[in-house]
Amino acid sequence: MALTAPRTPSRTSKPRRTGRRHPLVATLMALPLAVLLLVVFDGWETVATQASSVGVMLGR
Repeated sequence: MALTAPRTPSRTSKPRRTGRRHPLVATLMALPLAVLLLVVFDGWETVATQASSVGVMLGR
């Protein structure tokens, strides 16, 4: 195996962002799959029941 110099970022490349994705972006990415699963498995009643349970747990 050849020894090579470590990579250095070029001046034209964009710096990589570190950290976490914004919650709204994550929600928008997951929402289409969630809707598809609801339609395919006909889970509207289950979602309503779970949402109601979470609401009661949060005190609303």
